[in-house]
Amino acid sequence: MAKISINLATGSLQKEEIIVGIDLGTTNSLIAFIDPDKKPKVINDTGKGILVPSIIHFNTAGEIVVGNEAREFLISDPANTIFSVKRLLGRSYKDVAEHLDTFSYQLIDDDDDSLVKIRAGNKFYTPIELSAEILKELKARAEHALKTPVNRAVITVPAYFNDSQRQATRDAGRLAGLNVLRILNEPTAASLAYGIGLDPTEEKTIAVYDLGGGTFDVSILSIQNGIFEVLSTNGNTFLGGDDFDRAIVHYWIEKNKLDSVAAKADPVLMQQLRLKAEEAKKALSSQNLFNEKLGEIWCTLDKQTFELLIEAKVTETLNSCKQAMADAKLSVAEIDEVILVGGSTRSPYVKAKVAQFFGRQPHDQINPDEVVALGAAIQADILAGNRSDVLLLDITPLSLGIETMGGLMDVIIPRNAKVPTKAGRQYTTSIDGQVNMKISVYQGERDLVQENRKLAEFELRGIPSMPAGLPKVDINFILNADGILTVQAIELRSGVKQEIAVKPSYGLTDDTVEKMLTDSITHAKTDVEQRMFIEAKGEGEQLVYTADRFIERNGNILTPEELTHTKLHITALKDALNGGNKDIILKKADELNEFTRPFAERLMDMAVSQSMKGKKID
Repeated sequence: MAKISINLATGSLQKEEIIVGIDLGTTNSLIAFIDPDKKPKVINDTGKGILVPSIIHFNTAGEIVVGNEAREFLISDPANTIFSVKRLLGRSYKDVAEHLDTFSYQLIDDDDDSLVKIRAGNKFYTPIELSAEILKELKARAEHALKTPVNRAVITVPAYFNDSQRQATRDAGRLAGLNVLRILNEPTAASLAYGIGLDPTEEKTIAVYDLGGGTFDVSILSIQNGIFEVLSTNGNTFLGGDDFDRAIVHYWIEKNKLDSVAAKADPVLMQQLRLKAEEAKKALSSQNLFNEKLGEIWCTLDKQTFELLIEAKVTETLNSCKQAMADAKLSVAEIDEVILVGGSTRSPYVKAKVAQFFGRQPHDQINPDEVVALGAAIQADILAGNRSDVLLLDITPLSLGIETMGGLMDVIIPRNAKVPTKAGRQYTTSIDGQVNMKISVYQGERDLVQENRKLAEFELRGIPSMPAGLPKVDINFILNADGILTVQAIELRSGVKQEIAVKPSYGLTDDTVEKMLTDSITHAKTDVEQRMFIEAKGEGEQLVYTADRFIERNGNILTPEELTHTKLHITALKDALNGGNKDIILKKADELNEFTRPFAERLMDMAVSQSMKGKKID
């Protein structure tokens, strides 16, 4: 007997599975799909609202709360409430060190270039795991609202996201149980939502102005033959509507003659003022005066004053637009369309300034909070083959990458990337004096190379003998229209180069590809856990190696007590490495790092002091 599925939410006959579009945002995230009338539609599950705040809270029992329910813990338990995790995707501690004051939770300084980790309770999380929790919440809401399984998705990212950040987003999707069909640029998604770029004969140059709660970026895109090319992007990942709220709060503190130091030291008051400022900002989009009271504090603001308060920040965004135009080597007259994205573009002042800058009215007909998710749903519909009017370019059926330390697969060209394509990443040596590097090329979706298909192997010889981490080896994958993959490896300091050509899809049937994809989803959780353990172990082993070498070479600058304690920390880390717990390894590595950090500073001070001896400073 044949089974027919009916979608209880719409009453219509249901295909086996829906492909969704997801806007994974810094401040809020949301999910959209194509409804039975072939229209993109955002999901509002059981009245919880369309926007899911990108906030994750870990309680003392280890339970995880995501979204609106997690927001209230920003004040009561800030150390275990994670927000703005998108800023940390694919980033190392060094990348975000200068913005630490914007995070109320603990980021781990492991003193190297590995990806940043976040501590909540006694556990360590990567931004990938945390983003996966947001995606799981979105998936659950969609499945509840649509009464059907949701396993496939298109997820959007900013145009400026690098390869590492895109791969981290893809990994987060997999960890959430989603088969990520494509990572799509947010400005491209916004264009698709307005129908721009769906006609393959259309040729346009567009600007996408995206001002969200915490970030701003502008992208200049060229659209030809259905292909979106990012000509330039500019912005500030720490500028957004939150800055408008802060300006209002500071204005009210001054107007009410409050003690600013005391006010800022009161987190409950500051949060109440911030929420009231957000209310005022929204109200002034449609009225000229906001006048309410918070206890004994008058929260009064007129439209003109509000515009003066935000003028400097808006000017900053327009300077970014100017730079993006210069980088794209275009004049404003050459821009055919302007699209507004992000809730902060609702401000009439922002709209007017953008229109003035580009000399044309921007598109704002679609809700700016929803436009990216709606565009992602359209892209998902194209990938599902439901739009015969849109050209779907050839894509790579499986990810291509190389083997890295611990037998891990490092993806360089993700599956579903358009062909032809080129991508690359930089690597270095892990052992002092290493002069050769073996490069093994694999195809597949699993985290361990042993589960994937080996395509080729070659050796880059003649790397200059240097300490570990100093050589810089660029590995580039070039995949042409015929599916031929060329892999190039070049050591940048010496110019030593080697390359090989392979045909990645040779000998693979559709059934084999399908099985490899199914296996990657089935084993996603264990694969990612295994990857994280291997990465933690690799970092721990590297730290033990570095600490042992430091003692061997510079033990004389340590007191006997410091030497004893350092050795105890090293032994504790070695013991943890022999166990199988990622969090214990990271905890012991963090403790060793914290204890030994002053020694490196002491060594640096001694070196500077030695070099300055006998020298006069005028």
